[in-house]
Amino acid sequence: MIDEFAKGSLLGRLRRDRKALLWKLDGLSEYDTRRPLTATGTNLLGLVKHVAGVEARYFGEVFDRPSPEPLPRWQDHDGSDLWAAEDETREQIIESYRRTWEHSDATIDGLALDTPGHVPWWPEPYSNTNLFAILVHVLGETNRHAGHADILREGVDGRTGMRPEHEMQIDGEARAAYCAKIEQAARSAASGRDTAVVRGSTARRRDRSV
Repeated sequence: MIDEFAKGSLLGRLRRDRKALLWKLDGLSEYDTRRPLTATGTNLLGLVKHVAGVEARYFGEVFDRPSPEPLPRWQDHDGSDLWAAEDETREQIIESYRRTWEHSDATIDGLALDTPGHVPWWPEPYSNTNLFAILVHVLGETNRHAGHADILREGVDGRTGMRPEHEMQIDGEARAAYCAKIEQAARSAASGRDTAVVRGSTARRRDRSV
């Protein structure tokens, strides 16, 4: 009973975060879904492509249930799963991710939480694991990248939220006032801290000169 409750809870959260990640692409131009939005090249469509590959591997070959989605060997990883090539369409990547959900869910539904699995790209002694640990790992990975997508999307057009039904109308004036309040608090705190540091440094120099 506890195992089924735990499995259902973890899978429910994973499904929630999958949808949240995909929603971050809605309404964006082809360019904005693909373009690098950080100094390291992180981009929205690349996050979806990457997480799809993560799921396909962890709920596939780890349990000897290879994903039907085409994947390069893990030994050949070259970072190409982090961005979309010119000939890869948004629709192809999204549909691949959705098909991966089906395969992952079948693995999760069909196996007990203590079912052993083997992750050849994890170092010993951690490579031998089980479904529970993999569920937690993939949930953490998906949640982390959904958070990345939150920030990236906010930077593109200011839209925020986890689900469409919870999205609030953007109030530019209220946001500006809120940011100004935080900025003022940060400046005041930094000013007080910097003054304290200067006073402490001066006091130490006086002590050494005595």
